[in-house]
Amino acid sequence: MTTADSGLSRATVLPTYARADVTIVRGEGSRVWDEAGRSYLDFGTGIAVVGLGHRHPAVTAAAHAQLDELWHASNLYWTEPMLRLAGLLSERLGGAQAFFCNSGAEANEAALKVARKATGRARVVALEGGFHGRTFGALSATGQPAKWEGFGPLVPGFAFARPNDVESLEAAVAPAGELAAIMLEPVLGEGGIVPLDSAFLSAAAEIAREVGALLVVDEVQTGLGRTGTFFAFEQLGLEPDLVTLAKGLGNGLPIGALLVRDGVADAIGPGDHGSTFGGNPVACAAACAVVDAIDDSLLENVVARGEQLAAGLGALPGVTEVRGRGLLLAGVLDRSAGDVVDAARELGLLALTAGPDVLRLLPPLPVTEGEVDEALGLLARALA
Repeated sequence: MTTADSGLSRATVLPTYARADVTIVRGEGSRVWDEAGRSYLDFGTGIAVVGLGHRHPAVTAAAHAQLDELWHASNLYWTEPMLRLAGLLSERLGGAQAFFCNSGAEANEAALKVARKATGRARVVALEGGFHGRTFGALSATGQPAKWEGFGPLVPGFAFARPNDVESLEAAVAPAGELAAIMLEPVLGEGGIVPLDSAFLSAAAEIAREVGALLVVDEVQTGLGRTGTFFAFEQLGLEPDLVTLAKGLGNGLPIGALLVRDGVADAIGPGDHGSTFGGNPVACAAACAVVDAIDDSLLENVVARGEQLAAGLGALPGVTEVRGRGLLLAGVLDRSAGDVVDAARELGLLALTAGPDVLRLLPPLPVTEGEVDEALGLLARALA
């Protein structure tokens, strides 16, 4: 039965996305199926969300077990899944307190509020091409003017530096005495899969320390093992003050988190922020299983399969550059990336764009060598 045959009307959904003419009904591992029973190899993973693959056994079991116990209690009380998850994430970061919410945008909104409250300052420097969400604070920190159109005036106090340009960063920081935070993604995701180099990141951290500002690292897309370490910043010698997570944290269930380093968290107290559904027991139970699953063996696979995919992608016709880290990869094309994504979908491969000529690939972290080869074969046909 198709969507049309079932009587479900697409006209009742606000058209905020340019959706493909495909209705996904089932997923398993690295594959999904549409309403007609057609299989697709999923190298988009719901935009870096289903990091462990569809219906991961441990995550599915954890969510099912929690559904039989408790769905919601509100943040007026403690719940065991929330406490477990906070402890697991604190251990991974090396000491932190967690605020739970429902998305990356919400996590970044919380980070901006904490940065202003903790420093008593208002200015934030972010990066041109960066993306932090579509709510007003997160949108104001997003360095993509096209996404601002029609929604102004935005929140004041934001300035932007060019990625990997230390002089531009130094200019954007002034006046330094008013700076609350420098906010960045270790790899710009929606901005084209642009990795930040270690020299630039070291400069950002040093500037933040020198002027008494906070370093906010948005790991919404790069975190949870996606680049080959639990946090992408681990590869770059950073010690951020605030870290935001979402996407892969729940493997498909909506959950976001702000991690605040010990010491900085002292500025926040009851009533300063909140989220009705934040810390939902079912989402937290699933997230605990996700964190537990991200072990050395899985991370080794991310590195190995990332190298395989990058090498294969670079050898394909029409690919002029390969960028990214781990299994957060992009191929810069000599043609429209959207056209290639459409052609690949017709062949049975789901992929994404990250700009007009940037093909983005985000396979599940447990992806196999054979699945990577299959995807490269499909891409070769789509690019032919």
